[in-house]
Amino acid sequence: MKIKTIKIISAIGVFLLCFLTHFLYDLFPNFLFSIFFPVNESIFEHVKMIFTTFLLYSLIEYFLQTKYNLLDKNFLFNTLFTAISCIIIYLAIYLPIYYIFGENMVFTISWLFVSIIISEIISYYMYSLRKIKFDNLALPIIVFLYIIIGYLTYFPPKEDFFYDPKHHKYGINYKA
Repeated sequence: MKIKTIKIISAIGVFLLCFLTHFLYDLFPNFLFSIFFPVNESIFEHVKMIFTTFLLYSLIEYFLQTKYNLLDKNFLFNTLFTAISCIIIYLAIYLPIYYIFGENMVFTISWLFVSIIISEIISYYMYSLRKIKFDNLALPIIVFLYIIIGYLTYFPPKEDFFYDPKHHKYGINYKA
């Protein structure tokens, strides 16, 4: 199996895993799951879902790359960069359309899939940066980002990005 095949499988896997991670907090409402999975229907919580899904799926991708002797020394950094690039790509198109036309589930899901594909293509090309080791930076950045995510889950600013229009609340406990 080649890295290109693994990246194609990853795009599909991440997309499908998003559907599971979207509902994990509802199934298991606890503090730990509130940090990693969406607690409401705000845009911020869906960004958190994308980030966590990429990291979770990276466990499967790690196994595949190890099995086929393709493991990159920048694997964790590549995963982090791919997740962040997917979020940026997704929001760059989604937010203007959302604020102009409102929520459209078909567009939202379709654009998510396209964003994941684009980010996996970026990841594939990053794989060629094997000579420079960035993995030492990845874990502290991931931990730092989850500290921020956790804080914003429990203490969100009263901004549209954090507002759940379905339940009329911000974050995990705050009514609008």
